[in-house]
Amino acid sequence: MVKCQDVMQAMERIAPRRLAEAWDNPGLLIGSPADEVRKILVALDVREETIEQAIEDGCDLIVAHHPLIFRGLRAVRTDDATGRKIARLIRADIAVFAAHTNLDSAAGGVNDVLAERLGLVSPVSLLDGAADGEPGLGRIGELPAPLSLEDFAAFVKTHLGLSALRVVCAGGHAVRRVALCGGSGAEFIGRAAAKGADVYVTGDVKYHDAERAVGLGIHVLDAGHFATEQPIVASLAARLSSALGKAVEIVAETRSSDFFQTY
Repeated sequence: MVKCQDVMQAMERIAPRRLAEAWDNPGLLIGSPADEVRKILVALDVREETIEQAIEDGCDLIVAHHPLIFRGLRAVRTDDATGRKIARLIRADIAVFAAHTNLDSAAGGVNDVLAERLGLVSPVSLLDGAADGEPGLGRIGELPAPLSLEDFAAFVKTHLGLSALRVVCAGGHAVRRVALCGGSGAEFIGRAAAKGADVYVTGDVKYHDAERAVGLGIHVLDAGHFATEQPIVASLAARLSSALGKAVEIVAETRSSDFFQTY
């Protein structure tokens, strides 16, 4: 058994809070640093099914990527989805901790795990470091050998476990230099193009984002918000297990899936 404070300190080493964007809300969102923790569930989101698994598995703490609470709450109402989840968590005595954009930027975080999954060689930050020479958001690196856009898209589908993905073709050029940003990163298409990327992999790409990419001559793969971030769950669970040792049991959430389905 450990204290919640011990987990918070381990997470600070993995994803320092100073790396978070100013608008973000990482940290302990429900519970107390003094809470005793015997079992931790690591998840992407705090969904109803996440809470269900935490209760059934006897977890004392959920460590999630996406914060359950983003902005100040004026009420906790159980006829509201967020309020209902908060009330259920408090009744079950389950604490919640989130590491969001700080985990995106951190070394070994969301974007490094995605870069590794996609086989990038020696990836570096796409954006300037978040603080004190630390990695920033996004990554850019090289594939071991050039691929056609079609073959690279097939590779991404396979390695992210996708049934489909959206492809923006910006010409006939092959793919060698790859930029990426897990989650919602369409705002960085221009930066990826400026750094010489042949293709940009992210999620939540809109119509005019695609239009801009074509104008800049950079292919885009919209692999979805969920699929580009989900790989961090197992990785973070393993890192926390290494950091905290046998004093606490750590499991990865297994019930969530992408909200979007392709028919």
